[in-house]
Amino acid sequence: MRKGYGQFCPIAVAAEVLCERWVPLVLRELMYGSRRFNDIARGVPLMSRGLLATRLQQLARAGIVRHTSAAPGKEGEYRLTAAGEALRPIVEQMGLWAQHWSTRGLLDQDLDDALLIWGLRRTLKLPRALRRRVVLRFDFVGLPRGARVARRSWWLVAQAGEVELCLKDPGFDTDVLVTADLRSFTEVVLGERSLKSAQRDGRVRLQGDPSLARALPAWLPLNGELKATLGIAPGMPVPGSAPTPPP
Repeated sequence: MRKGYGQFCPIAVAAEVLCERWVPLVLRELMYGSRRFNDIARGVPLMSRGLLATRLQQLARAGIVRHTSAAPGKEGEYRLTAAGEALRPIVEQMGLWAQHWSTRGLLDQDLDDALLIWGLRRTLKLPRALRRRVVLRFDFVGLPRGARVARRSWWLVAQAGEVELCLKDPGFDTDVLVTADLRSFTEVVLGERSLKSAQRDGRVRLQGDPSLARALPAWLPLNGELKATLGIAPGMPVPGSAPTPPP
């Protein structure tokens, strides 16, 4: 049986490529800087690696993604072609539509500490004047029902403009420990509640070096800015909202 809609309509032709399961999320990862297979996989933690490889191959055949082979022993890179970059406004508008029109809300099944910490990793910005290594530890509780553990820890190790994500203790002293209920912290990151409110309720705690703990909200997107890396283009107006006046 022929796969597809069997129509010459341009929407049908585009849907045959873009409406495959996981494709928009794979494109999201590529659009926000992931190049290596393992990095893309971290942005879609519930997707099997075999299926990810298949989708990347399909996107390459469609002329949307280009794979560059690396030297022996090194990982190649995936990059969007001009045709892939042309899809950026479409993917961004999908996220914008969901933020403005979706009535589903944040479900327990949507909670994903792996995706959350990956988003924090790629948005962490330390001051250039801070030349030392900074180690942030995140202890999440309240993981989704069915998780093999009730608590999981992650580490972000930042130094010289590079940020490494670790699921195991990297062996460095922790500068700031963030202990948080996963739902509450996700709500803070999505801008659905304030960090101060979550701290007052004991849902989020920042411990460690006092100066670094105070600076952490300025380094991480704790006021809803993470939406910009999950499908919402920075500065893009929401339909029906008042336009931002020019400066």
